[in-house]
Formats: sequence, C-alpha cells, structure tokens
Amino acid sequence: MLKGKKIVLGITGSIAAYKACYIIRGLIKKGAEVQVVITPAGKEFITPLTLSTLTQKPVVSEFFSRSDGSWHSHVDLGLWADAMLIAPATASTIGKMANGIADNMLITTYLSMKAPVFVAPAMDLDMYAHPSTQKNLQTLLSYGNHIIEPGTGFLASKLEGKGRMEEPEHIIEQLEAFFAKQQDLQGKRVLITAGPTYERLDPVRFIGNYSSGKMGFALAKECADRGAEVELVCGPVKLEIQHERIHRTDVESAQQMYEASNRLFPTCQAGILCAAVADFTPAKVAENKIKREGNQLHLDLQSTRDIARALGEIKTDEQTLVGFALETNDELAHAQEKLVRKHLDFIVMNSLNDKGAGFQHDTNKITLIDAQGKEEFPLKSKAEVAQDIVDRMVRVMSSK
Repeated sequence: MLKGKKIVLGITGSIAAYKACYIIRGLIKKGAEVQVVITPAGKEFITPLTLSTLTQKPVVSEFFSRSDGSWHSHVDLGLWADAMLIAPATASTIGKMANGIADNMLITTYLSMKAPVFVAPAMDLDMYAHPSTQKNLQTLLSYGNHIIEPGTGFLASKLEGKGRMEEPEHIIEQLEAFFAKQQDLQGKRVLITAGPTYERLDPVRFIGNYSSGKMGFALAKECADRGAEVELVCGPVKLEIQHERIHRTDVESAQQMYEASNRLFPTCQAGILCAAVADFTPAKVAENKIKREGNQLHLDLQSTRDIARALGEIKTDEQTLVGFALETNDELAHAQEKLVRKHLDFIVMNSLNDKGAGFQHDTNKITLIDAQGKEEFPLKSKAEVAQDIVDRMVRVMSSK
C-alpha cells in the first residue's frame, strides 16, 4: 500500500525524534519516498545529516537556504505529498497546528497540505493529559486530521504513563491501513443526502430545521477519499467542499431532494440518507408575504415524500441503503421500526439527549442498528463518525 507514496515526515523537538530514523527506514523499505521537514528544536535531538542520509533528500528546516538564498516552498510540498506524518509531535507543535501559528517551516507546510495528515503525539503524561493538549487534539480531529494515539510506558521523565509515541512499526501499519481503505470504494458510486430542507410559506418565510450538513459532508469526503464517485444532494447549507470525486446537487425543498435522489440512486451502488428532510410542507405557498392579521395564523400542512422509504422500495439486492434516525425519545424502538419499514441495510441512530450530538455540533455519538443487533460508539468528531459509518457500509457491500 505504501509503494510509490510520497510522505512528508515532520519531526519536532522531542526525545522521541530518534524513532524517526526507524520510521524513515520502514517507509522506504515499503517503497515510499520520504521528505523530512524538521523544526529548529528538532535539530537539537537529531541531525539533518543523519536524516538526509536515510532519505537521500536534503532536509527542509528553514524557509530558505542560507547558502544560496533558494526558497523552500511549503506550497509545493503540500501539493507533492500523498500524506504528511508528524512524528514525534510535541504539545507545542500540536498547539500551533490547532491555532494556525505558522512560525516555522513545518507548520506552514501543514497549513498548505492537501493530503491527509497523521499526528503521533509524544510528551510527558501530565502534558498529554492537560486540558489544553486534549482540546488541541480534538481541534485537529475536527479538521479531519488523524491522531495516532500514544502508548503507555516508561517515559523520559522516569515516570510511567500515557504519552509515549507509538512505535514506528505500528505507525507505519496505520499508514498502510489508511491507504488500503482509500481503495475499498474504488469504482463505486454513492448517493449522500445532507443538510436541511426549507419548505416555503411565502416569498420570505419557510419551515426548516437546525441541520448544518456537517455530518453529510463528512460522509461525502470519507467516501470520496476512499475512491467512490459521490453524488452529494444537499439542502441549504453554508458549507463548501472541493473534491474531484464529489458531484454536488443543491436543492431547497423535500420534493426537490426526493426528485434528485430518486433520479440518482439507480445509478449508485449505495446510498447514505443523512439529510434532515421535513416531514411536512405547506399545502399552499402564499404568493405574497403573509401579513399579521389577528392573533393567530393557521397553516395547512401535508406530508412530504418519504425519501428513505421510496428508495428502499426500489433498492435492488446489489444495492446498500443506509438511513439516519435522530430521536428525542424511545430512540431504539423508533430506529428499529424505521429500519424495517424503510427496507434499510442499517440505520444510524443519534439522540438529541446526548451532549455534543445532533445538529450544529462538530461531534456526534451514534449507534449502528441492523437486523442482527446494535453497535454503540462513544462521542467522536464527525470525521471519525463518518469513518465508522463507511467502514460498516463497505462490509455490507462486500457481503452482497
């Protein structure tokens, strides 16, 4: 999986910097090409000569070469790489990454990086456990970065606990697993719905909900990163996404989302229906702004088309369909009923009763439910939740 891959390896000022030599050797042995970017503090722990000898490339540390004044382009590095790995990553570097403090070549390269970024923290146990470090790591996760959890063991401080950088062979295994995943949806088309729908009352008012579209967009990115051609049908959202394999269709109403989904799903091998679609829409839309008359306004509403049920009814045995159930009470019972009634392969349940889950948040807490039972997950970033959902979808697809 690593043969021919271009890896930018960022090294920071940690005693664990010596392990970078083993990472370089392991990556090159697997067929990867490695370019080292090191912070000034990192050079206090390991010499550029050692690193350039292993990589057969000049080590990048400063913005320009002091010998001839040539510029080291962090933008070019961001375009060149298939992945960036920062190992070891100190608390200081993690804080700079999380807050965009671009005061060295490594951070500017990170901020310019187009490829996935992996971060392997290395620090003392109290530094790792500190709320600021944990908050910064959560911020990096929300950006879509991958955190390689540190291990527990004997530390340079002579204390023992969590903070020890993961061993080089395990770091390389995680990179291999990532690139293997990148291909598990190759050649597949996936329909994803995202965001809210707006049901017009008159030219200036509508019935809507609080969906931001973040979960649906995270799912679209995850599927596209794993090789799928994604048909993203989204209601009114403020989000933007740029990916060569994501084809976006913007809609406003439930009817428009139904029409787009019904048209696209037959061309797809899978569908993930993440949008918060209105269940009801006004029976009649006023041509002019509704004026205040009296103390009450009565609205006649009618049911919208049930997109999940409609697609479930036309789904073939070769297609996979995933639904969502956002509930406020009797969550499990409602989700199980939807699973059967809408002919879904599995359903993603979340609850507004769970702190940090639901609309507007960057995190979510889900339970995956199918005919065999349920699997619960802890609170995670929506990028991580998307990975869990797509992992399950891929397993279902491969069983058909």
